[in-house]
Amino acid sequence: MEDRWGAPPSLAEIEALALAALAGLPPQFRQWLGAVPIRVEEYADEATLRGLGIAHPLDLMGLYHGVGMGARDGGVGVASVDMVFLYRRAILDYWCESGESLAHIVGHVLVHEIGHHFDLSDDDMDRIENSL
Repeated sequence: MEDRWGAPPSLAEIEALALAALAGLPPQFRQWLGAVPIRVEEYADEATLRGLGIAHPLDLMGLYHGVGMGARDGGVGVASVDMVFLYRRAILDYWCESGESLAHIVGHVLVHEIGHHFDLSDDDMDRIENSL
């Protein structure tokens, strides 16, 4: 992976960081997550931004799409495609501004979005992130 002064990390490199962060999560958490895919895109699309009331695509680094575990009724009648989106350009923009490591930022966004899948509180997500 290039440093801050080289070529910006690609979609594939951001995905590799996300998969490494995922591998560092507690085994039970990964087991519960199952096969929820992680998709890295340049930006959120216009419909997504509009639906969330977000004016600028750099204001959204990630998104959980689907029905959270707490909203499911045992799987009956739930038609949802669960997916975690990470938005490369917003993540890179934050990385350049924050001085934090890119791996840390990707891990943070990933845990936060997966946390929505499990309907976790911010405190729960912080505990999980601190375990990475």
